[in-house]
Amino acid sequence: MRAIIQESGDREDNLSSFPVIVGHHVLQKITKNLTFWVAMAGVLGYLSALTFGDSAWPDASAPPAFYELILLLKTSFLALLKMLVAPIIFFSLIGGLLSIGDAARLKTLGSITIGYYVCTTAIAICIGLTAVFFVHPWVGTVEQISVDVVTRSPGYVQPAQFIDQSSGSVIRVVQGLLSTAFTNPFRALADLNILGIATNAFILGLGLLLAVPKDSPLVTGIQHINDMLHKVLSWVVLTTPIGLYAIIFDVTLKSGGTLLNSLLGFVAVVVGGTLLHGLIILPLIAKFFGGVGPVIFFKKALKPLMVAFATSSSSATLPVSMQTAEEEFGVSQTVASFVFPLGATMNMDGTALYEGIAAVFLAYLFGIDLSTTAMVTIFFMAMVSSIGAPGMPSGSMAGMQMVLLGAGIPLEAIGILLVVERPLDTIRTAVNVEGDMIGAIVTQARLGKNQNS
Repeated sequence: MRAIIQESGDREDNLSSFPVIVGHHVLQKITKNLTFWVAMAGVLGYLSALTFGDSAWPDASAPPAFYELILLLKTSFLALLKMLVAPIIFFSLIGGLLSIGDAARLKTLGSITIGYYVCTTAIAICIGLTAVFFVHPWVGTVEQISVDVVTRSPGYVQPAQFIDQSSGSVIRVVQGLLSTAFTNPFRALADLNILGIATNAFILGLGLLLAVPKDSPLVTGIQHINDMLHKVLSWVVLTTPIGLYAIIFDVTLKSGGTLLNSLLGFVAVVVGGTLLHGLIILPLIAKFFGGVGPVIFFKKALKPLMVAFATSSSSATLPVSMQTAEEEFGVSQTVASFVFPLGATMNMDGTALYEGIAAVFLAYLFGIDLSTTAMVTIFFMAMVSSIGAPGMPSGSMAGMQMVLLGAGIPLEAIGILLVVERPLDTIRTAVNVEGDMIGAIVTQARLGKNQNS
């Protein structure tokens, strides 16, 4: 009897402590989540600047030691990002082309797949352009920040700019882009000529794909270099909360505290455009070109979409996506093994849409006037930069730098985006993976029709 009473008492103690254990477990998971710390750093940086910051510090000849530490952290974080821009863009683009694997596949399987990726990315860009031309809720509702105000510091160097906002002629813009693109690769790397780096990487990658065997040590070496760069990028991402705190603190001092309010319209436009592409455009493509209805598609593809949403990594979702495509949609192993690895590198509809809208929003925020031609050029650069973007959380940061540098927007603007980047990353990664799934379905359907005819 005593044993029964003792066991009953132990059970009651365990039940009473269960909420505490669960709460402790949830708290541990939250505090280990980088997104949580990034959000906290952004809010703390904003509130700290409003609470005990002084707008006179940036112009002071002898600012307080705390503000000098803030500038040191900001400069170090941005230097780490700049350090990785050139090598990541160069080797990621080459790796993306080499992931095709076999030059012979370009004629049939490659042409259908790449054609699908180009078309869906172009549609995403059209959605983004429509948003910035006709919606743009941030215009007239936020206080603009002067570029000179944000970038005033003794060691600041104005980034190279290859988009001429004053040019209204498409031919003049194309002429300027071509002269910047076709340049010596070593000079492009030394001058941080992003367009030149991307162009040389594309040409060299295509040459490697056509001339070098896929089992060549050179191809393997490029894959290892990409793995190494992605690992280094993941280390830099871990320092994001510290760098973000410093950037937000500094920009808030110089902008007069209007920073967070200006992000609401931007977030609404990005989420709306991404959901339009993911919930309407892509399912319609699956329906008319792949023969799979929207309800059936989402029901069968729910698992990989949830994994993509939870991990913010298209690469981590690859095994689940390939398995679902083969078992649920009848995609052959040959098509799946080609489409999904290539799509995880090249098919970044949500990323291209996000980067294009973000660049136009930041240009307005910093008072940079963009002509219609310049806006179109920015979205073209967003499409180029999304090819080869690492399929990992916040992997689009390097490509975002490419777009910002091209438009003459200071890299400090990345700190503003990082406040909302991770939540938006989950949505656009799910759309990227959805695009890969539908790409495999469409490719399988097209191949079947070609074989039957």
